[in-house]
Amino acid sequence: MARSLQRRRGELAEFLRTRRERLSPADLGLPSGGRRRTPGLRREEVAALAGVGLTWYTWLEQGREIGVSSAFLDNLARVLRLDAAERRHLYLLAHARPPVEPGRTWCQIPPLVGRLMHDLAPHPAYVLNLRWDVLAHNAPADAAFGFGAQPPARRNLLWMLFADPCMRERIVDWERQAPEMLSSFRRDYARATHDADTQALVAELERIAPDFKAWWRRHEVHAPCSGVRRLRLDGAAVAFEHTTLTIDEERHLRLVVYARAAADSPENAQQG
Repeated sequence: MARSLQRRRGELAEFLRTRRERLSPADLGLPSGGRRRTPGLRREEVAALAGVGLTWYTWLEQGREIGVSSAFLDNLARVLRLDAAERRHLYLLAHARPPVEPGRTWCQIPPLVGRLMHDLAPHPAYVLNLRWDVLAHNAPADAAFGFGAQPPARRNLLWMLFADPCMRERIVDWERQAPEMLSSFRRDYARATHDADTQALVAELERIAPDFKAWWRRHEVHAPCSGVRRLRLDGAAVAFEHTTLTIDEERHLRLVVYARAAADSPENAQQG
């Protein structure tokens, strides 16, 4: 463990040095100060711009064992002009954990994901963002959930779950499934509490859906939804196994895939 920490501090020192040396004073609006013996910014310039003392920053760049706050790392990332991937790497080297990213309700998906969903047919598949907007879906998912019948502004899984009578009818054992799905949404909500669109969605559902309002105010959080879900399709109850795959962690995009459960699976036996 001690050797691992020492190696990580050494990598942090090298990372900071290389990122400092790739910048010029002019990049940050500083005077060049004449001829420099080393490329890039001086340590004292980085320290001043990041709001720390020269000795403290020097120790950090030398790989010494000192603690750093998230606020300082964010300042340092700004000073060194780090992109998102470099900022994440800085956090992993300094804290051994990635930074907490602010929740964003991203509304675009890569074209490759669209092709992947098409290729997943006959398995229903759709993409959700942090607000649970259904950003894209394949034809089997439309047949299973009726996404296409909703106008784009209402193509939101949470809204459909509590405000669309057709969705309530499609999900067998809705009274048990809906609270579990809501608890999964609560984890996403905790990451997007400052997102105005997410707040507006919750406020609207509290106003128009009594079940949502009652369950939402219980603040229950269960394990992530997975396993078997039974849907009414063409008048019959069909059991599907489902899982969620992260396709873009930074933008909080997930691919949800359903596959018909085997007729003799234990889950079917329990819920049949």
